[in-house]
Amino acid sequence: MQQRFEGKIAVITGASSGVGEAVARLFVAEGARVVLAARRPEPLQRLCRELGGPERAAVVPTDVGDADACAALVRDAEAAFGPFHVLVNNAGKNERGPMESIAPEELAAMVDVNLRAPVLLTRLSLPVLRRAGGGAVVNVASLAGMIPLPDEATYSATKFGLRSLTHGLNEELEGSGVTVSAVSPGPVDTPFIMDVMDRVPDYVFSQPMSTAEEVAALVLDCAADGRAERVLPRASGALCTLGYLSPWLTRKLRPLMNRKGARAKEKHRRSDA
Repeated sequence: MQQRFEGKIAVITGASSGVGEAVARLFVAEGARVVLAARRPEPLQRLCRELGGPERAAVVPTDVGDADACAALVRDAEAAFGPFHVLVNNAGKNERGPMESIAPEELAAMVDVNLRAPVLLTRLSLPVLRRAGGGAVVNVASLAGMIPLPDEATYSATKFGLRSLTHGLNEELEGSGVTVSAVSPGPVDTPFIMDVMDRVPDYVFSQPMSTAEEVAALVLDCAADGRAERVLPRASGALCTLGYLSPWLTRKLRPLMNRKGARAKEKHRRSDA
């Protein structure tokens, strides 16, 4: 395996499972030390032990929806290993269904976790990344940030915002030694989707399912080369771009996508039984 991050330090939010856990494992495999952040300390402690203990990983339980907790994470991460080289904004929250069925505080929490937290953490981390001699911010966005989704309108809006933040900062920081990138996957086979399958709109399952490890590999690629965005699967990204530019086409294809997705969802349900 490549050792692109030998001697580097990466801070990863949402590291307790799914994509975040896969990102942490891959960074350590490529020589980095990692700071693991998520709300639940128990899975972070387990992952820390599996990654080699305190010499390879530091655990910082964090609710990124809290601004003070974001500031504490940056301070504690630097205190653990020194100035870090990579920030991965991976923590995410989604409440699915018609907007009127979702409590206002849950809508606000989605905005806090998915968009406000990356804004704050990136702002707080930029001086640290410079002290480290340069580095990268990688935001885990979504194909939902490329095309608006009914029944996931607020989630989609936060991911649109995260992609806008990424591209704007990538240009703003050009030549500074700090890059900002986004990884935008479609559906990923993690508990984020699979544990609430019945609440996920059928059309989501019309797209090929990726693994957490596939998404993690793109996160590390972006951290290494600073490319502004990588999309997975690439064909789905092209389809989303076409749908965004031609909304009438999206509406016309929605019934077909719903039928295809319903069949795929049923296959996943049977395979999990």
